[in-house]
Amino acid sequence: MNTELKTQDFYYDLPEELIAQTPLEKRSESRLMVLKRDDKKIEHDYFYNILNHLKKDDCLVINNTKVIPARLYGEKTTGANIEILLLKEISENTWECLAKPAKRLKLGTEVVFSADLKGEVVKDLNQGIKHIKFQYKGSFHSILDIIGEMPLPPYIKEKLEEKNRYQTVYAEKTGSAAAPTAGLHFTDDLLEKIRNKGIKIAYVTLHVGLDTFRPVKVDNIAEHKMHSEYYEIDQENADIINTTKKNGGRVISVGTTSTRTLETIGRNTGYVEAGSGWTDIFIYPGRDFKVVDGLITNFHLPESTLLMLVSAFATKEFIFKAYEEAVKEKYRFFSFGDAMFIY
Repeated sequence: MNTELKTQDFYYDLPEELIAQTPLEKRSESRLMVLKRDDKKIEHDYFYNILNHLKKDDCLVINNTKVIPARLYGEKTTGANIEILLLKEISENTWECLAKPAKRLKLGTEVVFSADLKGEVVKDLNQGIKHIKFQYKGSFHSILDIIGEMPLPPYIKEKLEEKNRYQTVYAEKTGSAAAPTAGLHFTDDLLEKIRNKGIKIAYVTLHVGLDTFRPVKVDNIAEHKMHSEYYEIDQENADIINTTKKNGGRVISVGTTSTRTLETIGRNTGYVEAGSGWTDIFIYPGRDFKVVDGLITNFHLPESTLLMLVSAFATKEFIFKAYEEAVKEKYRFFSFGDAMFIY
């Protein structure tokens, strides 16, 4: 493993106007940059043509996690405003949360979010993290649907008009604090065409947590510690992936979250086993990929763990060449931006 890489090695200049503030009207009309690792070729296309770049024996692996409207606004009994982001459920009715301003939330502080929902700080951790135990009337998730906001990243300043646009069309298992954004480009119609071509689709679940919002703060990236996230895959989907590998097909991961799940459960043999657990795998240049043969992903923030992951998959030099071209060609960046297919 390369221990000499510095966080600043993954910095690049991005004009602010290239940060996509809203999703396109039609999901699959985003642009698609195709990166061929063997000959270092770059092609330009549109996402609705992804089928032209897939083969009959391929298997797409998609993350079916569902984003909760995890951003809540409340008041302390003093009237002070508090904002929290639900990250993951620790135990029944108790959640790990990112609080702002954190210093106002001491142990035992009560926050009222609505007539039906209030919470108390039961554990005070570092970096703005609190454990909050909630009391509510009715259904917790029904209340969130009414008063919660989608936890859009801080670089998106525009208000999201439709909550479901920060949700994949195949989102099913509730639990994420952020969307697996590579999947936002797919429509039901496009997925049907993919299946009709004989391409398999396998589902994994990884609930996206804190690291989506947390910058790398160490100079040497080998010292960065990832926050753990919950994953699961059942036997049926593990079999689909393993059969693809045995038959010589490509396992194509949709997004860095699916990639991290596959490389967690298949890191020893290249084959995946059904199961569930927590992963804190950090993939950066120097790590071999055991399961993933292709990757569909968005364009990522400078100095982010996601940029480090794709740099591990396609080499840092090739990725930075592609990003330079993407800036020149005015691709749209980040969560609501355009896509890449790397193979």
